[in-house]
Amino acid sequence: MDTLSFKTVSANKATVTKEWVIVDATGQSLGRLCSKVAKLLRGKYKPYFTPHVDCGDNVIIINADKVVLTGNKWNDRVYLSYTGYPGGQRAINPASLMKKGEDRLFRKVVKGMLPKNRLGDKLIGNMYVYAGTEHKHEAQQPKSLDINSIK
Repeated sequence: MDTLSFKTVSANKATVTKEWVIVDATGQSLGRLCSKVAKLLRGKYKPYFTPHVDCGDNVIIINADKVVLTGNKWNDRVYLSYTGYPGGQRAINPASLMKKGEDRLFRKVVKGMLPKNRLGDKLIGNMYVYAGTEHKHEAQQPKSLDINSIK
């Protein structure tokens, strides 16, 4: 009886193999790119995906300043935050976030697509964003990934 049944294998920190991946953001739509990056960070493309374990890859995004938003979304889209004080609602648009640092816009968008718990906070730390093609992670020997080839 035991030979015919299948066992569900649950990944843990010791059995997970994390890889380093480079994603080029040149000409990519912001939301479509970030949704695929969030899936890579989460590990959803791996066969041993486990929801409560960090089994995703470390993602390096290069050419972040060349990302595309259609229409007039650079100025018309509004991200709201609240300080906690009366009258403390703040609004900022993607163009202003990009001026403060290219990683701010990507972190805001990807963080909204990750779990809202301690695991999500840990996963967002596995993403590295750079404006140009240069990055400081050559020692990890990252492999380049065509983001359009994955679903």
